[in-house]
Amino acid sequence: MKKLTAVAILFAATAVSCNQNKNKPDASGVFESDEVIVSAQQNGQILFLPIKEGDSLVNGAKVGQIDVTNALLQKQQVEATIQSLHKKTTNVGPQVEFVKRQLIVQQAQLAQQLREKARTENLIKADAATQKQLDDITAAIDQLQKQIEVTKQQITVNESNVATQNSNVFSEREPLEKSVSVIQDQVNKGQIINPISGVVLTKYALQGEMASIGKALYKIANIDTLTLRAYITGSQLTAIKLGQQVKVFIDNGTNDYRPYSGTVTWISDKSEFTPKTIETKDERANLVYAIKIRVKNDGFIKIGMYGEVKFEANDNAK
Repeated sequence: MKKLTAVAILFAATAVSCNQNKNKPDASGVFESDEVIVSAQQNGQILFLPIKEGDSLVNGAKVGQIDVTNALLQKQQVEATIQSLHKKTTNVGPQVEFVKRQLIVQQAQLAQQLREKARTENLIKADAATQKQLDDITAAIDQLQKQIEVTKQQITVNESNVATQNSNVFSEREPLEKSVSVIQDQVNKGQIINPISGVVLTKYALQGEMASIGKALYKIANIDTLTLRAYITGSQLTAIKLGQQVKVFIDNGTNDYRPYSGTVTWISDKSEFTPKTIETKDERANLVYAIKIRVKNDGFIKIGMYGEVKFEANDNAK
């Protein structure tokens, strides 16, 4: 009877040992998130930054404002300079219009002389006019034609001179408009725009404080999906691959575990010494490889929480 009891105890101990080995994780690690530290892009006083730690923010939301009064005044000054350029330009209209009226008069005189020339030629045929009269008219026509050419050239020169003058004035416009764009960019950077959707983890600055370019304002992370950074031994490398589905477990607080599905997204190509806070399947291993597993968060997983991994491929092999 005593021998039977000893056998039963040995069997029970063996069963417990096997069960413990079966439940032992293939790897373990801690959960991380893709954290972003939002920094100021402009110098000035923080006019408002009402966010609080734990707030959920959406991508592209304006969450604060830095004082950019000086930049706005500079922009208004440059825009006023652009508007004043029109006062420096010359209107070619009145000058050209006067010369064009002279041209009309000269062309009318030329037409009259041409008619007079034709009439004189007819009179000469009838011996009613002299050749000198025709020569005088021809000379007058030649003179008018030359005057008309000069007048036309004068119109062209006036238009060209005014166009050149105005072009020189308007050539100042483009660099001024570029200056407006640069200043507007400074104004835009006074707005504190949230870069990703997520939860505010830490707030570093308060309303009324002075901000400088590069100063950290707050830290935000997307916790909808977290990354478990775990470590495996070299012998386990052949058991996993990128995109592989694995089982992830976190402590449920009642001597039980909450299961999740995870996807292997990264496998380190270099080994490193086992971190002291990490357990591996082979605790004697000194060199391990880091892996990252993306896990959809249902709200129970927290950044820095410990997690364990079971490779489903291994389970199927068993």
